[in-house]
Amino acid sequence: MENSKLSLGSDWEEVKSKIKETNISITDEDLQYEKGREDELLERLSKKMKRSKEEVRAFIESVSVNKGLAG
Repeated sequence: MENSKLSLGSDWEEVKSKIKETNISITDEDLQYEKGREDELLERLSKKMKRSKEEVRAFIESVSVNKGLAG
């Protein structure tokens, strides 16, 4: 099993809000996240965003450290 741990620079609720602002098709259900179950989150978002899990991880981590909106 691959290491799917996310390195978040801010609270998940804040990250979630930023992701939803930049991706209006993503729902709260898509963004359900529990520590230790990162792989499930990445899998859901990779399908929804049509990107690899690594690209989704990089996007989430980028959004979590940026105080402004991610682009």
